[in-house]
Parts: sequence; C-alpha cells; structure tokens
Amino acid sequence: MERSKLSLKWLEVFQAVARSGSVQAAARRLEISISTVSHHLACLEDAVGVALIDHGKRPMKLTQEGDILLARVDDSLMLLRKGISEVWSKDPAALIRSLRIAMIEDLDTEVTPALAASLSAALPACSFSFLSRPSHDILTLLQSDEIDLGIASAAEFRVMRLTEAPLLRDPYVLVVPKGRKDSAGEYLGARVDLPFLRYSRKQLMGRRIEAQLRRQRIDLPSRLEFESTPAILSLIAAGEAWTVTTALNVASSDRHHDRIAIMPLPGPGFARRLSIFRAEDLPQSLFETLDRKLRPLLQDRIIAPMVAAHPWLADEFRILNQ
Repeated sequence: MERSKLSLKWLEVFQAVARSGSVQAAARRLEISISTVSHHLACLEDAVGVALIDHGKRPMKLTQEGDILLARVDDSLMLLRKGISEVWSKDPAALIRSLRIAMIEDLDTEVTPALAASLSAALPACSFSFLSRPSHDILTLLQSDEIDLGIASAAEFRVMRLTEAPLLRDPYVLVVPKGRKDSAGEYLGARVDLPFLRYSRKQLMGRRIEAQLRRQRIDLPSRLEFESTPAILSLIAAGEAWTVTTALNVASSDRHHDRIAIMPLPGPGFARRLSIFRAEDLPQSLFETLDRKLRPLLQDRIIAPMVAAHPWLADEFRILNQ
C-alpha cells in the first residue's frame, strides 16, 4: 500500500457505502455520482490490495478485511471530525456553513418555523435544511450521518455515537370527543360505543402505547390503525372514535381543540421523553445555540397554552433539565 497516496475521500466513500449498503445510497448521501463512488472504492481496494466489499451481495456486505478496516475508519474519521468541531467551536456563527436538522412532525406548526428564523439570525453565514420525520427515522438519519441534529423521542435502545440531551416530558393522555360523559375507565374497559384508534405498531409511539396497555392488562379491539395523528384527531373531533396519544400531539392540532377533550390516563404516570440528539463531533457551542433557542419556544408556544387550558398537566407536561 502506498500510504502517501491514501485518500481521505476514498475512506469517506467506503464508510458511506458500508453504512448504507449500496453504491446508489452512498452516492445520494454524499451528493456525488454513482460512477465516482465506484471509482473511489476501486482506488481504495487497489491501494490496500484486498477486496473490502462483496459486490455480489444485496445489500452489499463487507468482507472480513472490510470489517476490520471499517472499525478503524470510523474511529479515525470521528477523531478528525471532532478536531474540526473544536476549531468551529471558537466561532460557530462565522465558520459553520450548513446545518441539517430533523424534527418530529408534532413541532411543524408552532416550533419549527420559529426555530428556523431564530437560528438563521444567530448563524447568518449558515444554510439550513429542516426535515420532518418520525423519531425512529430521525435516529437512523443521525447514525448514517445524513443530518447533524435531531429532536426526537428517546430511543428504545442505546444509540451509538450520538449524544442525547433530555428536552421535554410529554405525558400520554386519553383523547375523546368533546361533550362525552364517559369516564376514563369506561374507555379503557371497552364499555363505550366508539372504536379505539391505534397508532401503527411500526412506529415508536404505537409500540409504547401497546406496551403500556399490556402492562395494565387492558385489551382493546384492534380494528383501526393509523400512522397520522391529524387523521386520528380528525375522526375524534367528528365524534367517531377515541385514542391514547400525547399532550404534545394534542397541542399541535389547534383546529380540533374546540371539538375534543383530554383526560389523564389512570395508573402510574406514563410519558415519553423528547431529547435533542446530535453526532458526537458536532460543536458543543452549536448545540448550545440550538438548545437556548428551542426551550423558550416549547415553553411559550406549546406547554403554556396547554397547561392554561388543562391545569392538571402542570406537573406532567414540562421542560426537562439536562
């Protein structure tokens, strides 16, 4: 191997292909052509003198030698990026040129636009990309280095190479049509004439609600399942169903507030935690800028109106200390 000719770009491309499982996905992620990805891979394999990827497998699989090299490439590129982040931390407003942020859809209306405006003013030389995704997608995007920051529900498992900062306690609540006189126990006991709307069990929220119902030995008929909170709340506002969701989901749907009611879930407190997730190499000062802008927006635009309308949420729906 000619060490003096080993290219950093070859290593970045190799890492991207290894993480994404295909040349095409790596090309999209790196914003280069498929032929360029293939060229860099061929150059790296030629330089090290062994095959690193089994191109006959779909998705692509690393050879034994590829696995060995990837572990070192991950460590080396992480150290390099941390070094760059330390340089950027001296003056992030002047040096950072782009920032990719993904946030759960619940924040789209009240928080994301205001956060975008605030960050744009604080980092005038930076261009921004804002995505709306479910929590599990946000964590995947972070781990594949496709975004820099994510605001998402805390994971069911330990996420590697990410730093988590707790942000918001978001309690689960019962949501029913306004004007109904049924108790929470009657809904959970399936003693009402309305169907229960489930969240998709492909989603983190759906799985958590199902797990909580099992813990409380609650068995509800399974007929209607949705991925979309607006669709669920629209049916409830029309008087046709009920559900279990979170205070944040309700707060994000202003147009239904005069036609739905919420009540506490019986039993021990049941809540999700929203956090800010970031890559380990993101400058600390940049994270602090986002955190400083985000918390007041959540408090003023989401939490305060909900607690004013439902005072029993005061101790449940709150900003978390780091």
